Amino acid sequence: PEGPFTPDPGRYHLFVAWNCPWAHRTLLTRAVLGLEQAISISIAKPRRTDQGWVFDADGAYADTLLGASAVHAVYACQTPPYTGRITVPVLWDKQTEQIVSNESADNTRMLALAFDPARRLVPAGHQAEIDRWNALIHSRINNGVYRAGFARTQAAYDSAVTDLFAALDRVEALLHTRATLVGDHVSEADLRLFPTLARFDVAYHYAFKCNLAKLSDYPHLWDYARALHALPGVDDTVKTEIYKAGYFSPSEARNPRGIIP
Repeated sequence: PEGPFTPDPGRYHLFVAWNCPWAHRTLLTRAVLGLEQAISISIAKPRRTDQGWVFDADGAYADTLLGASAVHAVYACQTPPYTGRITVPVLWDKQTEQIVSNESADNTRMLALAFDPARRLVPAGHQAEIDRWNALIHSRINNGVYRAGFARTQAAYDSAVTDLFAALDRVEALLHTRATLVGDHVSEADLRLFPTLARFDVAYHYAFKCNLAKLSDYPHLWDYARALHALPGVDDTVKTEIYKAGYFSPSEARNPRGIIP
């Protein structure tokens, strides 16, 4: 709040894609904190092309801010020039016409702190515990499904799946005695976990061979995911048909015929 990017309603814009779980974090934070009117968004088309994430000229997948044809064109508007990977989400500052951050974890934390003085998602007394959960969720669950899905050896796959389901078992055991991961209310850690849960049974279980169990086989995790889904605004961020089409898109290694079940 004391830096160059003050939390002013209407000043910021998010470039996201429905099917990107990392972008989903920022959309969840925006929804749970009721920031839909304060932070505008542009949604890239679900299927990337040789131009990466792209936009239509008009309609639901048009860039409503810069009129860009692709996310790389947004990065090209940045001064000084950006030379890293072209990813979403992107938090854009309309006032200075530059990218604040393209790191989903940082964007989520900044929105949670700067736009909510009450720190509901990151309570001061629980930040260290939230950070510990975030680290485990990222390495074992959020990224764990990708380690399994993109494994090139049996050993790499076995390791990833073992880590993934051990972490899910740990969360399941915790939720036997409580409704959220940290404290008495939904925190940033819950919003970091939810994007993987939302995609699990329709995509990761099949397309990424994360098939030791479905999310619905975990009674407490299943109830927990449904409770998060029922929070105001969250349902609008969940697009299961887009997830299914995306994760079963044609891939020489994973789905050569591109058949969507």
